Amino acid sequence: MDAIRTQAEDAGQQDAKPQDTAPAGAPPVPRTRPRGVIWFIRHGETDWNAAGRLQGRRDTGLNRTGKRQAAVAGRLLGGLLPDPARPLWLASPLARASRTMEILRQTMGLEPDGYLADERLAEISFGRWEGHPWKDIKARHPAAHAARKAAPWTYAPPDGESYADVAARLAPAIAALEGDAVIVSHGGVARALLALTCDLDPVEVVRFPVWQGRVLRIDASGWRWLPEDVPPGHG
Repeated sequence: MDAIRTQAEDAGQQDAKPQDTAPAGAPPVPRTRPRGVIWFIRHGETDWNAAGRLQGRRDTGLNRTGKRQAAVAGRLLGGLLPDPARPLWLASPLARASRTMEILRQTMGLEPDGYLADERLAEISFGRWEGHPWKDIKARHPAAHAARKAAPWTYAPPDGESYADVAARLAPAIAALEGDAVIVSHGGVARALLALTCDLDPVEVVRFPVWQGRVLRIDASGWRWLPEDVPPGHG
């Protein structure tokens, strides 16, 4: 696995221009149209996922279910990509994402380490909230929980990030893509990516579920989950 430069100026930041208007109730979002197809896979399940604990930048590993989900995503992706050598393969450097990438590549018969790690694909930071379930945050910090609910796109927990922060670091990485890409990352990054590329209201996109063991296909015409047998309204 190689590492790539993470400075915005090295990734074509000039291509990511803010839109003139924003959806009602949200600040402007820097719109970035993909030049090819983005195949997005969320990392497989971890024990913290199963327990409902906020992970953020904590470097948790896949559990047994998560490894199975990574293999399922690999088999699915193998049937979708006409030429696996064509896309750029990118992953968050966090272990749960990098391991998911390695398993899905192995499942497809590819070298497991044939991808690049990019810090801009790391999960949203929940700061001091990391390691705690949402129910504890609500009980212990009701004012902060209410503030986040009132402004889900722009609120940042103590020492953490907002979704707007994630979109700002993600935009130059997406603008730099010159063609198709396979990205293995996180739920928060997926929501920021949809807001950046698909003209979705960022306040609404924060509430979107991001599935494990599936593939999110994004291009200039829109987005959809694969396979498509998901509950109505979720892709």
